[in-house]
Amino acid sequence: MTENQTAQKKKVTVEVCVDSVESAIAAERGGADRVELCDNLMEGGTTPSAGAIELARKNLNIKLHVIIRPRGGDFYFSDIEFEVMKRDIKTAKELGADGVVIGLLNKDGDVDVERTYALIELARPLSVTFHRAFDMTPNPFVSLETLISSGVDRILTSGQEASVLEGLDLITELVHRANSRIVIMPGGGLNERNISKVVNQSGVSEVHVTGFTNVESKMQFRNERVFMGGALRPPEYLRAVTDAEKIELIVRGVAKP
Repeated sequence: MTENQTAQKKKVTVEVCVDSVESAIAAERGGADRVELCDNLMEGGTTPSAGAIELARKNLNIKLHVIIRPRGGDFYFSDIEFEVMKRDIKTAKELGADGVVIGLLNKDGDVDVERTYALIELARPLSVTFHRAFDMTPNPFVSLETLISSGVDRILTSGQEASVLEGLDLITELVHRANSRIVIMPGGGLNERNISKVVNQSGVSEVHVTGFTNVESKMQFRNERVFMGGALRPPEYLRAVTDAEKIELIVRGVAKP
């Protein structure tokens, strides 16, 4: 591999999905180029608090993108939920975010063009990502062209499959069809073992990863009879936080030939 090819390899942007300010700091320490700040990752990610956005911006030197999603579940939103999204975008802008991450669909599963465009206009000059709501659309190639026409900067996708490895062929085709008109950013199941393969086959310029490790609670007294979540819940005295060393391994993997 030539020096120029090696330099091109190192230009792959690594975005780390995090659900806390602590994890955002760890992601930067591990070499991330950008973080996507979320809450409630058990539900696929929802809008983080204003306090989390403010403190993340204060403590980060890398780019900060904020997911704008008022709840878990599907991506067909009510009028009130849409108003919440607009206000959350304004808050993210005021608190210094570099970008927002959105995703809105119609009942038939197609991209909600009117509302998507409205949120993009409200968000500018921030960068705008359309998240994995894209993976729930019936025709990825139609959705691709719709989002390009709407002015979205990037699409986060697992290739409409459970993981990027299963969706890698579609991701590769999306990159080809996009032809640099929009960024195709794979995410979902990427790790230090497979990221080099995904980058090399697809030719993507950005990747979306996590790098969690479980951390035991420091609580000494524990009431094991009570829990705060629903029936499907994470352990009360165990939490997942971003591991800087895992992110470092992923960043190294992206740079490999």
